[in-house]
Amino acid sequence: MKASVAIQVLPSVKDEDELIRIVDEVIAYIKSTGLNYYVGPFETTIEGESYDELMEIVANCQKVAIKAGCPSVSAYVKVVYNPEGEVLTIDKKVTKHHQ
Repeated sequence: MKASVAIQVLPSVKDEDELIRIVDEVIAYIKSTGLNYYVGPFETTIEGESYDELMEIVANCQKVAIKAGCPSVSAYVKVVYNPEGEVLTIDKKVTKHHQ
């Protein structure tokens, strides 16, 4: 695996239930990509071989939130990219903490 991103999508809505509904739609989109992902309490991490593919997913997450009904959306993104090697996987980072 050459890249991973962590994205926190923050829909601009006042109602907590609406916020959860929109974030759930974004997570459903991430799931539909077929890439390995991990949902945490603040962000979702996605792993892939292609930096460009991950950046497209990041952009689409915001579009999904807007299409789901929020007037605007903010996103915080972390990127790890190593085109010549590997990056640490989700499993290597968190599995030991969930046993």
